[in-house]
Amino acid sequence: MLKNNQYEYVEITDFAAEGKCIFKSEDGVIFVEGNVAPGDIVDLQVVKTKKKLKEAIVTRIHKKSDLRTEPYCLHHDVCGGCKWQHIAYEHQLHFKRQQVIDHFERLGKIRNVAVNQILAAPKTEYYRNKLEFTFSNWRWLTKEQMDSGQVYSKHALGFHVPKRFDKIFTVNHCHLQPDPSNTIRNSLHHFGELHNIPYYDVRFNKGTLRNLVVRTANTGDVMVIVQFGEQHDEAIELVMEYLKKTHTEITSLNYIVNLKGNDSYQDQEVINYSGEKFIRETMEDLTFLVGPKSFYQTNSEQAYQLFSVAREYAGLTGNESVYDLYTGTGTIANFVARRAKKVVGIEYVEAAVEDARRNSELNGISNTSFFSGDMRWIMNENFLMQHGKPDVIITDPPRAGMDVPVVETILKAEPQKIVYVSCNTATQARDLALMSEHYEVTKVQPVDMFPNTHHVENVALLVRKN
Repeated sequence: MLKNNQYEYVEITDFAAEGKCIFKSEDGVIFVEGNVAPGDIVDLQVVKTKKKLKEAIVTRIHKKSDLRTEPYCLHHDVCGGCKWQHIAYEHQLHFKRQQVIDHFERLGKIRNVAVNQILAAPKTEYYRNKLEFTFSNWRWLTKEQMDSGQVYSKHALGFHVPKRFDKIFTVNHCHLQPDPSNTIRNSLHHFGELHNIPYYDVRFNKGTLRNLVVRTANTGDVMVIVQFGEQHDEAIELVMEYLKKTHTEITSLNYIVNLKGNDSYQDQEVINYSGEKFIRETMEDLTFLVGPKSFYQTNSEQAYQLFSVAREYAGLTGNESVYDLYTGTGTIANFVARRAKKVVGIEYVEAAVEDARRNSELNGISNTSFFSGDMRWIMNENFLMQHGKPDVIITDPPRAGMDVPVVETILKAEPQKIVYVSCNTATQARDLALMSEHYEVTKVQPVDMFPNTHHVENVALLVRKN
């Protein structure tokens, strides 16, 4: 019963979107954030009310759910990265698959297709090949740290505290990326403090050390990119020379001077300080060159599973014309090319298209062609006449999915099959509903790319109706 915006001794019912949980009360559904699991008996404090929507936080746990396990990361309570770390992995997989089913049934009105069991990740730790860390002179301290009486440095190198753009907590050990990621980050943090190099102040857009990117490849290659917030030549040389001499495992060492108000660097010059300008990732017998600005799936092992499903669903015999939409650096296009007659890749970012062409050349693939621009305008009648209508379209859009004009463009192309790869099953289901008059969803395969989070990748096969 609600009393003073509090619920006492209630049971958490289920998971909801974005990793939240729900409690079904007589006042309606209450969305609960934080370290909570279905089956927990808790006290709740309502913190937000908007029309019929209520959000709450847990103030006390009376009994823990049987779905729980002990988190292994010492940053679990403050970091928003691995929110489901306290949920046993087999239960994570169950709820992720159920999320796909719910989105397809409720948003896509798709109820006539079985959703396969989710493909589990072989690794639930150290599976990422890329992490970004932020320097800050506004370090976040936990309550335990503040209560300890110990004096802490104001400098931090780590991740953002959830919902706080200006607060960074120092990461001592992250379980997401294999070494030498932790070693390089901690070493650079120590060096920056030792030499009094100014850490970035996001409120006033000033400071020298701003951002650190570490990329680790399955070939053993390591790329490091340091972002500096000002053109401080002496400090830049000091930092880069330290990394070069101390961390010889780095095969590609780069830096950026970014004077903008945000950390995005696609429009910034990347300066290669030492080593090669790229690292290499492999998949089957293919090699992909990954540059500082290249997009590559951040879980290499599961990316192979994901692309294998997409290739299987495409059902290629060697005679098909395939269009790969949102091709990025051409990973899927090159992965399927040897089983197709030809592959046409379309991508908005010109730099990515250049990477895709380079990767085809590197692997001796000659039946691909790549084009940059807005898909709504590129895939027009003249383009289809010139390159031929596709037999199969593979589409892997960003989280926002495909907008209506892109869906209409695909429908005009009239492929026999559409393989839709998605990182957001809500927008995927929405888009599938838009195509339901002409296409039937016949197969659905979820893939767990990001263990200990609520995110799930999903592949759907659509077959044209007669």
